[in-house]
Amino acid sequence: MIGLLGKKIGMTQVFDEEGNVIPVTVIQAGPCRVIFRKEKNKHGYDSILLGYEEVEEKKLSKPMLGQFKKHNCPPYKYVREFRLKVYKDIKEGEIFDVSMFEQNELLKVTGTSKGKGFQGVMKRHGFHGFKATHGVHESYRGPGSIGQCATPARVFKGKKLPGHQGVDKVSARNLQVVKIDVERNLVMVKGAVPGHRNSIVRLRKEL
Repeated sequence: MIGLLGKKIGMTQVFDEEGNVIPVTVIQAGPCRVIFRKEKNKHGYDSILLGYEEVEEKKLSKPMLGQFKKHNCPPYKYVREFRLKVYKDIKEGEIFDVSMFEQNELLKVTGTSKGKGFQGVMKRHGFHGFKATHGVHESYRGPGSIGQCATPARVFKGKKLPGHQGVDKVSARNLQVVKIDVERNLVMVKGAVPGHRNSIVRLRKEL
């Protein structure tokens, strides 16, 4: 599966030919360079390492900088691995941009969700809470009973409880490409994309 790295610019809206409003997310994707190519017979699987957004050498550690010099490519700020199921004829040094996508094509966009901090069960898991009527003495927004009286007398793992919410890897699938601007490296996809503004996202073709 081949794709691109990019930054989420924000959301806006466009109009189709019939005048309908389409909410879109603007992503600045690429150009990305193939830094390293992994092959199944040597590394156990097929993949490529894509670099995005060139950076000054002084901003990288020496081990990281050494890897870029080893493969004769400029240093990049972001490097991500893409597994290959098709397109296995890709070679090191190739550069990809938004021209690889087509209008109305479906993409899978992966990003890091916004951090919400410590949240209760109502916001974190969608609990309804207690009835605010006579006879209710518990916390109205609490989780209620979480364990057993005697056997097994413990709280099971995975119980839905308050805790940290957000900053998770989230993928949005089947997002339609509405518009492509090759000159400015912009791609607009229909709907929302996980992450905050200027966060790094992966765009992959749905195969």
